[in-house]
Amino acid sequence: MRKVGILCASNTELAPFLEIMEAGRITEKAMLRFHEGAIGGIPVTAVYSGVCKVNAAIAAELLVEAYDVDAVINAGTAGGIDLRVRLFDTVVAERSVYHDVTSDILTKFHPWLSSAYFPSDEGLLSAAKIYAKTARHPILFGTIATGELFVENKDRECICKKCNPLAVDMETASAAHVCYVNQVPFLAVRSITDTSEDSGAEAFKRNCARASEIAAEVTARLLRAWI
Repeated sequence: MRKVGILCASNTELAPFLEIMEAGRITEKAMLRFHEGAIGGIPVTAVYSGVCKVNAAIAAELLVEAYDVDAVINAGTAGGIDLRVRLFDTVVAERSVYHDVTSDILTKFHPWLSSAYFPSDEGLLSAAKIYAKTARHPILFGTIATGELFVENKDRECICKKCNPLAVDMETASAAHVCYVNQVPFLAVRSITDTSEDSGAEAFKRNCARASEIAAEVTARLLRAWI
């Protein structure tokens, strides 16, 4: 059976996965703790990387190289930036992009993308869309944009003009980047903690635990459809 790497940014995002995992061993590499076990009989290795692009990339590369996962799902929370996105909706990334990197850097240089966007795996996307038909919580499909800042309302217009995302975070595109160069299937599942109407760091803190629970539920259910 295929083994899945679950990559979260924080311990709050990881906690709901640990609650539903059949526990196995815990190992440590590069100052990160990797939890090996199973969810619904599906082998998984779960880790929280810490916030930001480099931390997520380190954890993603270790999942691929050291734990030999067959796919990586970056699960957790995000900020809603499209006006259609509501609090506690879940955004599944059809593609991801850096909103703070010049677009031609990744097309003129390694990994020589055809555009600035990293595509998500079609098989994982298909499984997510199957689950979305009967999901308890709203699931939207579109672009997630990643950058090294917590996006406030003053930043929204610029990011929307550049890449028109549904949601923003600080890790997805970097994890997708690692999976792209390693040819490992990737998907991001992010539930919304803050929007233009309920914005800022306080909204994130207030809503993070509940959004993390929803993201874990969506991830576990779509995995059953994928496996």
